[in-house]
Amino acid sequence: MIANMFGVIFHPKVQWQSIAERQSFPLVGSVFYTALLACVPAVAWYYGTTAIGWKVGDGEVIKLTENSAAVIIGLFYLTMVASICAVGYMIHWMSKTYGTDSSTAKGIAVAGISATPLFLAGVIGFVPVYGLDLLIGVAAVSYAVYLLYLGIPMVMGIPAERGFLFSSAVIAFCMVILMVIMGGSVILWDLGAAPDFTD
Repeated sequence: MIANMFGVIFHPKVQWQSIAERQSFPLVGSVFYTALLACVPAVAWYYGTTAIGWKVGDGEVIKLTENSAAVIIGLFYLTMVASICAVGYMIHWMSKTYGTDSSTAKGIAVAGISATPLFLAGVIGFVPVYGLDLLIGVAAVSYAVYLLYLGIPMVMGIPAERGFLFSSAVIAFCMVILMVIMGGSVILWDLGAAPDFTD
């Protein structure tokens, strides 16, 4: 699956067709792909927030302590992997509704490959500049949504119209996960995972 990483960015239709022709989707391989790519933003943001820091306006450079960053980035990493697995399970769960058969591993593969631009864009964490990060982040989200709409009909073997509805339902579920993550972040801050800044 690692070979799909750049193929899905530069030749998405060809890559999705290749994925659709697979006979099996090993669960370990699907989860490993996500777990490996999730390391990119985790490592980048850990380094960026502890070694480089960021500025708000004309203020001083702000950095996190290494211990604080380790806790936050660890939770960030686990959340990324768990979110992709949850979306993948939802793709599998909804597949019969849209007239196709799937498996949890296949769903996770589709979710993980669709999220590839988000993972790769995570490299911007090495340079925590708000405007640049926001621009690249929006572009990555847009391309990930495009990949999902393109990939689901092809991999699931359903007509484009039904695939559009299927993909839209998956996007709606992703929005629910985003709200849960935001709420969970507030709770975790109260439980001791709040950022601790250097002097």
